[in-house]
Amino acid sequence: MEKKDIKIVNINKSFDGVPVLKDINLEIKQGEFFTIIGPSGCGKTTLLRMIAGFISPDSGAIYLGDQDIIELPPNLRNVNTIFQKYALFPHLNVYENVAFSLRIKKIDEATIDKEVKKYLKLVGLEEHSKKMPNQLSGGQQQRVSIARALINKPGVLLLDEPLSALDAKLRQNLLIELDLIHDEVGITFIFITHDQQEALSISDRIAVMNKGEILQVGTPAEVYEAPANPFVADFLGENNFFSGEVIEIIDEELAKISIKGLGEITIEQDREVKIGDRVNISLRPEKIRLSKKKLKNKKNTVNSFEVYVDEYIYSGFQSKYYVHLKDNENLKFKIFLQHAAFFDDNDSGAIWWDEEAYISWDAYDSYLVEVIPDEKK
Repeated sequence: MEKKDIKIVNINKSFDGVPVLKDINLEIKQGEFFTIIGPSGCGKTTLLRMIAGFISPDSGAIYLGDQDIIELPPNLRNVNTIFQKYALFPHLNVYENVAFSLRIKKIDEATIDKEVKKYLKLVGLEEHSKKMPNQLSGGQQQRVSIARALINKPGVLLLDEPLSALDAKLRQNLLIELDLIHDEVGITFIFITHDQQEALSISDRIAVMNKGEILQVGTPAEVYEAPANPFVADFLGENNFFSGEVIEIIDEELAKISIKGLGEITIEQDREVKIGDRVNISLRPEKIRLSKKKLKNKKNTVNSFEVYVDEYIYSGFQSKYYVHLKDNENLKFKIFLQHAAFFDDNDSGAIWWDEEAYISWDAYDSYLVEVIPDEKK
């Protein structure tokens, strides 16, 4: 049996009678960069603090290796935590902030010096060792926090939204550095965020939470391309959603559904369906093609409709289009087109606001996200 670094079993927690965590079960592999993502108040930080030992569950167990650590105080768990706020000692310089825990353990001076320099080099701050915290940028201060945590050689590093206080560009740069540090030290990272792009770009696996429950666990590609339910599909990235009724089973892979106001479309049977089932379909904006001419449907799997452009937004690396069906203003689509080549405002093939065009997508590019139960129909 594969050894699990962290195993969470049937964890429940309520505050003032309000359930915050509901029967949480989760296994995190040794050395994994594992991210827990969800909206504010979903319970992700409570779960992280429970692993750290700052909060006790009402029921359940948390294993680190083979040991149930529920009864262990935080200082006896092989776990360190990095918070959103850097929590550096303002009266100590960078070197002494990182050395602090080793001095508490009464480690000899030569070992302290060797270890501090090692971890300052790891986070790229060896030239800033004599600076005080108030002389550093936010990103540099967070790197000091990372070095201070790693110098204790924890088995697990918990990161509670450590980048949220930084500006967007600095956050992206530090995210890359964090991934490189993880590859270098090879320990388990458990990362908490509400930022979908952070989660998708850095994680080995992701757990999506909402209202105290884990809705899906998978690789970034799995949770993005094959969401377990409409909430996951909507929370990770942007989407177009449609509801319809299955009217034909074409073969083992394909089915045809009828959508009110749109007509018939062909979909892949990501879930087993039968004629008469009500289903919800998700279609990512980047999966839709936009053109001035209708594409020929050679494979009979391409869905194509004439639309009218309501809004066009140029965003540098991509253009965003908001369109509605030509014959139905209430049926709208979001479309994201990547700029893979030089973009020219004078391109005769470009599509602009207030123009008619065609959208198309392959049956295999949409996702059957939910078969609606009878009681919800």
